[in-house]
Amino acid sequence: MLELRNLSKQWDHRPLLADVSLNVDSGETVALLGASGSGKSTLLKMVAGLEVPESGSVWFDGADITDLPPERRGFALMFQDFALFPHLNVQDNVAFGLVEQGVEKAAAREQAREMLQRFGLGDHAKARVWTLSGGEQQRVALARALITQPRALLLDEPFSALDATLREQLRNEFRERIEAAGMTAILVTHDELEARAMAQRAWGLVGGRLQPLW
Repeated sequence: MLELRNLSKQWDHRPLLADVSLNVDSGETVALLGASGSGKSTLLKMVAGLEVPESGSVWFDGADITDLPPERRGFALMFQDFALFPHLNVQDNVAFGLVEQGVEKAAAREQAREMLQRFGLGDHAKARVWTLSGGEQQRVALARALITQPRALLLDEPFSALDATLREQLRNEFRERIEAAGMTAILVTHDELEARAMAQRAWGLVGGRLQPLW
């Protein structure tokens, strides 16, 4: 279980997040909705370890991980711009996290090829990522996130750069793959339809505080 305990943060001398607490169970996706600048992405970065809370703590499976650096948390973070490496081909993008964990490159590439086959991208293994469509790039980003078997998946507006038809297709696909992997997930979005399609529970972030939506 992922637990956020009384997280607070100021921005420009004003409260951005005020005593935010939230529990997310294993295998559950929770959505965070709110206007631009409401603190959604900042909260997600605190969970990832990319932002430091002024007070409060982040826990996972009963352990306080607030002071752990991002690379030791075992979480995967996906942004709206995919954040793929343009100098690497598709296969090596997916294999990157395994190599960083110390897996031998040949073995990492083999696992990446298997993952790409499951995502319907086996024929694109040696392609450059910039030759793929937006939907294909987002699938590569998800494959790269899941291949390391992260303890939690953090999604920051992952489909906002895509057209409406593709967004609908991918959010259903992502939900199925996240459920199949049985991982904890937090989805930051401004789109209520997207939240309802992917999340079991949703909270609105208003005035620095969470309000339950469903």
